[in-house]
Amino acid sequence: MNDIVYLDYAATSYPKPEGVLAATDKCMREYCGNSGRGSHKLAMATAEKIYECRSLLASMLNASPENVIFTQNTTYALNMAILGTLKSGDHAIISNLEHNSTLRPVYNSYISQKTTYSVFDAFTGGVTDTDMVLESIKKLTRKNTRALICTHTSNVCSVTLPVREIGEYCKRKGIIFILDGAQGVGHDKIDMKDMNIDILCLPSHKGLYGPQGCGAMILSDGISPKELLFGGSGVNSLSPYMPDEPPEKYEAGTLPTPSIAGLCEGINFVRELGESRIIGHERMLWKYAYEKLSSLGNKIKIYAPNHSGSILLFNILGVKSEKAGELLSDMGICVRCGYHCAPLAHATLDTQRDGCDGAIRASFGVFNTKRDVDDLCDGVKEILK
Repeated sequence: MNDIVYLDYAATSYPKPEGVLAATDKCMREYCGNSGRGSHKLAMATAEKIYECRSLLASMLNASPENVIFTQNTTYALNMAILGTLKSGDHAIISNLEHNSTLRPVYNSYISQKTTYSVFDAFTGGVTDTDMVLESIKKLTRKNTRALICTHTSNVCSVTLPVREIGEYCKRKGIIFILDGAQGVGHDKIDMKDMNIDILCLPSHKGLYGPQGCGAMILSDGISPKELLFGGSGVNSLSPYMPDEPPEKYEAGTLPTPSIAGLCEGINFVRELGESRIIGHERMLWKYAYEKLSSLGNKIKIYAPNHSGSILLFNILGVKSEKAGELLSDMGICVRCGYHCAPLAHATLDTQRDGCDGAIRASFGVFNTKRDVDDLCDGVKEILK
């Protein structure tokens, strides 16, 4: 697949760094035992690699290694965090930019556990403003508000929420702050203690350039959601209960060791480059794409144009977004079209008003160049013809 222009990093990073590929291959060939299920050399080598990855994530995000819980992906982590925190009678607050991995478990809790939830304005009138966001949250806060769950950065556009200020507010009010870091970790510097994040959920395969099949739920000290999965952990096998302490309390069953090994190298790759350098490169490409697409005339609609980052959302007016995606794919250009599993965000951005059935998302990563943007814009020109 050398003749493609890949602009779908918000879905998953591609290509992977060579170190990630090598580490994943080495794990499967040389030591892929089962951590915690034996004292033989392969099991011990696997345990060491898993702990190495916990330590790397903890160091990167200012957390404790034992509070790094590996999951299948961010969605699993958010479900564990949300459904393990909320109970009957609780109230939750989410933003109007949330992905279904937050909206659906919150809604499921509303249906099954008789919890309630409110939606605050993270983006309105074409902008996001810290004071506006905090005022919206303040108006929705109740005596029984137990958790606030929001995204770091939208998966639809490059709007980033004022995470530090939200965390400070939650700490003052005794509200558990759960952050969806799917589009933030690896792009921006995130410090769980400094930002008062109680639970951070993240993927391996996006901004950290690791393999699919792995994510993490990271807890702050003293935060202990109810466990939702039960099974073997390699600890206290004679007990019918899960262990009392993390990470084993939440890790039921065999962990995805090859993906974790690859994630180790993905973290090293990102830390060597530095988050500030990465986001600088992505914003440069965003601005270049914005300028080139804007020059194509009034048939191009760009959403959230005041927020540069790694994701640019646009439409070719008069063309259904999925059809545009198919035409671009025929030209070797990979973008994501439709509603991006984020109905709240699309409603907030009002993409349906333009009649395109969603929108076209171009998302950038470290391996993209201006030439990729040129190819995208050339493809859009062909569609406009």
